[in-house]
Amino acid sequence: MEARAYLKYARISPRKVSIVLDLIRNKPADVAMGILKNTPKAASEYLVKLLKSAMANAENNHNMDVSRLYVAECFVCPGPILKRIRPRAQGRAFRIEKRTSHVTLVLKEKE
Repeated sequence: MEARAYLKYARISPRKVSIVLDLIRNKPADVAMGILKNTPKAASEYLVKLLKSAMANAENNHNMDVSRLYVAECFVCPGPILKRIRPRAQGRAFRIEKRTSHVTLVLKEKE
C-alpha cells in the first residue's frame, strides 16, 4: 500500500528540487518534515506542502498509520520551459529559460 502526491508545473528548476529531495529520500515522514522545515532552500517550501498532502492522502484515502510512514520514493522531472527574452547590447536578444518541475512523492508504511 502506498500514498502518492504530485506537484506539477512548480516554478522552480528541477536541479534545485533534486538537491532537497536527496535529503529526505528513505527517511521517516516526520523526520523528513523536520529536515524540510530546517533547510534554507526555496524548494523546501514546495516540498513541505507536498509531503503534508501525501501524508493526508495516506491517512484519509488508504487508512495508513501516519506514525509508520516513510518516504519510499521521490523524484523530479522537468516540466515545460517558459522562454523569455532579455534585451542586450546592439539590438540583440538573449533567451532566459524559466524552468518548471513535476515532483512525485510516494509514502509507504514500515512493516
